Amino acid sequence: MPAFAGLQPEAGSFVGRHIGPTEADLAVMLKTVGAASLEALTEETIPSVIRATKPMGIGVGWSESAVLARLRELAGQNQVMTSLIGQGYYGTILPAVIQRNILENPAWYTAYTPYQPEISQGRLEALLNFQTMITELTGLDIANASLLDEATAAAEAMALARRVAKSKATAFFVDADCHPQTIAVLKTRALPMGITLVYGNPLTDLVPTEVFGALFQYPGTSGTVADPRNVIEALHAASGIAVMAADPLSLTLLTSPGELGADIAIGSTQRFGIPMGFGGPHAAYMAVRDAWKRSMPGRLVGVSVDSAGRPAYRLALQTREQHIRREKATSNICTAQVLLAVITGMYAVYHGPEGLRAIARRINGLTATLAAGLRALGVTVETDAFFDTITVQAGAGVQDILARARSAGINLRDAGHGRIGISLDETSSAQTVASVWSAFCAEQGRVDQMMAALAPAGSVIPEALVRKSAFLTQPIFSACSSETDMLRYLRRLSDKDLALDRTMIPLGSCTMKLNATVEMLPITWPGFCDIHPFAPKGQTEGYQTLFDDLEKWLCAISGYDAVSFQPNSGAQGEYAGLLAISAYHRAQGDAHRTVCLIPASAHGTNPASAQMAGMKVVVVKCDAGGNIDLEDMQAKVKAHAADLAAVMITYPSTHGVFEESMREICDLVHEAGGQVYVDGANMNAQVGLARPADYGGDVSHFNLHKTFCIPHGGGGPGMGPIGVRAHLTPFLPGNPA
Repeated sequence: MPAFAGLQPEAGSFVGRHIGPTEADLAVMLKTVGAASLEALTEETIPSVIRATKPMGIGVGWSESAVLARLRELAGQNQVMTSLIGQGYYGTILPAVIQRNILENPAWYTAYTPYQPEISQGRLEALLNFQTMITELTGLDIANASLLDEATAAAEAMALARRVAKSKATAFFVDADCHPQTIAVLKTRALPMGITLVYGNPLTDLVPTEVFGALFQYPGTSGTVADPRNVIEALHAASGIAVMAADPLSLTLLTSPGELGADIAIGSTQRFGIPMGFGGPHAAYMAVRDAWKRSMPGRLVGVSVDSAGRPAYRLALQTREQHIRREKATSNICTAQVLLAVITGMYAVYHGPEGLRAIARRINGLTATLAAGLRALGVTVETDAFFDTITVQAGAGVQDILARARSAGINLRDAGHGRIGISLDETSSAQTVASVWSAFCAEQGRVDQMMAALAPAGSVIPEALVRKSAFLTQPIFSACSSETDMLRYLRRLSDKDLALDRTMIPLGSCTMKLNATVEMLPITWPGFCDIHPFAPKGQTEGYQTLFDDLEKWLCAISGYDAVSFQPNSGAQGEYAGLLAISAYHRAQGDAHRTVCLIPASAHGTNPASAQMAGMKVVVVKCDAGGNIDLEDMQAKVKAHAADLAAVMITYPSTHGVFEESMREICDLVHEAGGQVYVDGANMNAQVGLARPADYGGDVSHFNLHKTFCIPHGGGGPGMGPIGVRAHLTPFLPGNPA
């Protein structure tokens, strides 16, 4: 059966319940605005030159029950395996009290970004828990309220290091033992910034005087735990900045980055209860020394006082951010992963410091047992000091071993060059260890003997790297000793917030709408949430069908020819789209085209993204009504015709108007050799009425939390897939892993 195609809607249709207004409501609203009908209102609002002339062609809507049945079918097409692939993604156990009362609770997932602290005190306190957890584990002074993912956090750290380093070098050292996806994102970000990346083993290959900073993976993607203190000291002596990408669970056992001398720590908190979800969403983190807090990207929650002098929480140091500093901002990031950060912070509250340490010790002990058994089988284990991951030599037998493991329901990592990586996690057991041994040894009797003689292995963490310092000593991390305590704490926090479960939130810049329960239910189904992003393609057919269908629908809605789902937020979608434009110009022999025209009324992310993409921002004036000044646009296009890369236009505009000159502007820019980026933040106003590609758009991002109903989550997760016309398709982002 084709996915979501051809069925007639059932009684009590989803559309009526989702949109809400009755015929009587519509009549009142139409009378208020002086329109005879919705069709008449559309004709008055949307310029005829951009209006769509035919239906979208996405098929007939389904009932909720039919949708759930189809989604169960797709989930069933994904194979849920025990994935020991690692690379930053691990099996987890989300406490049921957190799943039910946060992840599945509309009081948490329908809330807006906490710009208004008076209706966001619960969320802000939860985010302060997250920030405190990160500073405690990393041993650094201040942490933000989460970033999008570990790889982009590493890129943000590289940019931060360049801003604050006193070194005049233009190169950045990257630990070759970083996760592959991190290295790929660093390559992408470094190019427009003019940064040269140098790769190698930081303990032997790093020349401190030749770089402004260095990134250390701790532990490495191979599993290796190494002591970087001497290298960091030498880096500091050369005025360089030390960045550490650290697994927060490992930091319950390992010496913290701050104690090792790191200036910046980044990483992912995915393994604090968040399912793998085929790659996301997950809350990344960044922590820095206090001196650099004003150069830090992302949201920061601080403690202030209210009008009565009582302690209160609010977003702090917002003058760093894109909505104020625009192209001079520290980053284009305008969101966080709030819902996920809240969950991971509450995971720490739920377990407390001793509970987290116990989980880490168990994982480390099982990994040590696994390594000892493999050595007994004659397998060479490359990793001597490790936390949860080992890399072994398998020679020509790699594929046979991987196949035997898969037949036992286990995914191992093909690490290349005849090597296999194995990462254990919170869900691993002695049986997991035995199954891995069996993949390496065809003699089941010998494995049975090893299991019978199984004894706890000693610690394999070097004494110099064993954590001695306390962490999570604040009262909140020991206050919830029972599920009842936890339940009541979560309820108290949600009662301090205002979200869509209580009332409407009349925001224009971020369209708020129902996050339907039927849309939220599947995210916790194992067939969707327990899939590793680097699982073999044959195990993810349900996801592939889902992506293919969504791409077809988004193309039909927008008029574009292809869609990339890689960007993790609207701001990242902007960045990816602008990079595609730059790459296209380079391929055409027009690398000199670097000017980006942006109206003064544009979202702050637009100039921030253009600057990050290596473009020169030229601002176009707006008239007294807030519309683009067409004469100034014409003058700027003429003045920069030789080096024009793109124009970025939010449509309808940030004040909600479909400007009459849109098609004329697109034609003007194309005639000058530029590309048109249509910011999709307000795409909600166009769906079914106009298509960006039809009136001149070359690329757009779609904010799924605005137009397509994924939750705002109190300020994230976001997702910003980009649609492009055919000539930009070769320049869409890819996945190296």
